Amino acid sequence: MARRPLPRILSSGSASITRSREIARTAADSATDVLHPLITILRGLRLLAVSGRQKWVATPKERRGPKLFLAAACVLAVALVPYGPILALITVMGAAAWKGRERTPVKTGPDEAESIRLRALYEALVPYFSVPDDPDPLFAHGGDWEKAFDGYAFDGDGRLTRLQVSYPAYFTDGEAAARSRIEQLLHTKSGRGREYHFAWDEEANRLVMTVPAPLSTSIAAQRFVTAPGETVLGFTDPDAVRRTVPVRDGDTTVDASPVVWRTGNRSTEPHLLAVGQPGSGTTTLVRSIALQALQQGDVLVIDGSGTGEHGALTGLTGVLAVESGLGGALATLEWAAHETERRLIFTNRARQGGHPVPEDVKRPLWILLDRPGVLGHLAAADGRTDPLELLQVPLRHGRPAGVTVVLADQFDALDGLTETVRTHTRARVVLGPASREQITAVLGAEPNTTPPPEVPAGRGYARLGTGPVLRLQVPATPDPYDEAASEAHRQAVLDVLPERPGAAARPSAEPDAPADDASGSRDDEDTAQVPVAVEAAPTGQLAKAQAAIAEG
Repeated sequence: MARRPLPRILSSGSASITRSREIARTAADSATDVLHPLITILRGLRLLAVSGRQKWVATPKERRGPKLFLAAACVLAVALVPYGPILALITVMGAAAWKGRERTPVKTGPDEAESIRLRALYEALVPYFSVPDDPDPLFAHGGDWEKAFDGYAFDGDGRLTRLQVSYPAYFTDGEAAARSRIEQLLHTKSGRGREYHFAWDEEANRLVMTVPAPLSTSIAAQRFVTAPGETVLGFTDPDAVRRTVPVRDGDTTVDASPVVWRTGNRSTEPHLLAVGQPGSGTTTLVRSIALQALQQGDVLVIDGSGTGEHGALTGLTGVLAVESGLGGALATLEWAAHETERRLIFTNRARQGGHPVPEDVKRPLWILLDRPGVLGHLAAADGRTDPLELLQVPLRHGRPAGVTVVLADQFDALDGLTETVRTHTRARVVLGPASREQITAVLGAEPNTTPPPEVPAGRGYARLGTGPVLRLQVPATPDPYDEAASEAHRQAVLDVLPERPGAAARPSAEPDAPADDASGSRDDEDTAQVPVAVEAAPTGQLAKAQAAIAEG
């Protein structure tokens, strides 16, 4: 049976209604555009009236009379002034227009995408923060995530930058494994490729996750404002340490938060061990320490890699030797052991006799070893003494003798370190990409941030003794003869290098630098009192000094 066609009025009615709605909407939008100034002024007048009424209600009754009298006097004055009413009307309309202007609405809660992300985080945390016997669980499948998340913040890309989580009191937040599981979960769900900082408040049962700002990589080598016996290993987060120092960051001077390593007789961490992957910046750290040590003492450098990374230090004032061969390294370290013993003997005699310690004994001596594990393999192949075995005396007795040892090597050489090195290097640094287990094995404590997979050179963690684990960025201190490095950073290293004996004095880049006064610059008298002179063949001078010590 064929269907009858609908009447024309029924088939075309929906189209007519749609066109009528569009016409009405267009007319309303046009009227709104035309009447927009009037609507704004009316809205402003309403807001001004509401504000005036609130102030009137908040005014005590004994002060309402004087206010009414003052208002009446103002109205009378405006009425008597020429063009006063017109000016008053214009002023009121202007204030109403400003008060009634459209403002950008303030965001008071998460949008739909952010809510979905927070809901997913909440559901992922339920198995870790809930137990079946809890009568009123804070975390439950399908529960209210707003009760557990006290605060949150997102960046422009919709990724979490801050999250505050309240967890039940029965969660085992005192166990490192339990905390590590939560941190790994939040790291995974919040987005990989970034570094997250976790702050646990066990008393309040609260966890705060934040995304720390990246550490500056543009701070180059310079004379830092430090006291004698202090060395700046690098810079960390502003809230991690209480001290700041002025530094040049590019073309500006800023206050940076340093990681200061203190050495000397009263130091509890007299020696340092730095570990990293190839290209992580351990050589840069050794070079930075050497430049700072030369301001106050003498330096011995053992370059196990043999690539000439420390060749720029050869022959400088205060540099006793720069050795890269096995024979020269063994002779130098043997002299260092004898020098440590000599300093101990002279210090003991001076104190027993009530005399001051000789200046050549008080002057700090730094022994810097870059990749000594390579020399250890060569020594084992030739049947000779491991260079690390010759460090027992400087490591055990170096603190009272003013001798400081710095070792930098790679992770694959950790198994070759002697027990003396592991015991007496209580200042530790880990640079470059490393797993959480590797960092914990070197520093003795877990970092409070998630190690990122890719980091710039010189970026890592530091821990001094039993202190907290700090993020660290080593100052840019490249080889000044490396043409692949930045020209500005190379020039910064050249400006800090001391003069060579007999060379013409270089013009100082900063003649009034405050760091010279704080750190104590060297003078001719101190240089003359060093018992070992620096000449073209430093190893021979060390041998002569050994013979003199043996005869004495």
